[in-house]
Amino acid sequence: MRSCQLRELGRIDYGAAFLLQQELVAQRKQGRIGDQLLLLEHPHVITLGRNGSLEHVLAGDDVLARAGISFHPTDRGGDVTYHGPGQLVGYPILDLRDWKRDVGAYVRALEQVIIDTLADFAIEAGRIPKLTGVWVDGRKIAAIGVHLSRWVTSHGFALNVATDLTYFQYIVPCGLTKPVTSMAQLGVAANLSEVSRALAGHFGRVFDCEMLLETPVLAASGK
Repeated sequence: MRSCQLRELGRIDYGAAFLLQQELVAQRKQGRIGDQLLLLEHPHVITLGRNGSLEHVLAGDDVLARAGISFHPTDRGGDVTYHGPGQLVGYPILDLRDWKRDVGAYVRALEQVIIDTLADFAIEAGRIPKLTGVWVDGRKIAAIGVHLSRWVTSHGFALNVATDLTYFQYIVPCGLTKPVTSMAQLGVAANLSEVSRALAGHFGRVFDCEMLLETPVLAASGK
């Protein structure tokens, strides 16, 4: 069975996490490391995917600054999204040549990991045809946006655990005028650590790999 190193990074700035992803992707391409799963939390940030529209950011720079929200264009797929405290963010660094060379299957697998994780907390979640992400009664609880380079993945998913949903007022989430929700809003008082461990277990099962806990790496080394 393949192994996957689990890195629990705590709260980390989006830019630092992006640099770390780039470093790990380069190492994975070179075969210097195996598959990785980064689980973390970001300070308030809005990110815009490579196919996104700035029109879906509903506030100017000054308003975002006053709200304590930073802004980052990024190279993932998808449109605009929000990350912040109380949200579990996952960045898998996987070589899909060792799993399935199928981007659609990869995205569906990420959705399944989240659906199965939510089931552990008695939340019945699912998919909406032709839309990416995980949904509960028509409300989005998890967003997915990925990037692939030579079959190595980066970016990933964001699951609203105890997220302050008022911050979504500054964007049109993923370009869709659909409401968002969180585990807390649905009455589940789980902390990020509990959800992280449950999710890591389902990730290992869905991707058929043994999860190995790694000592956290807080920033890219620059080497």
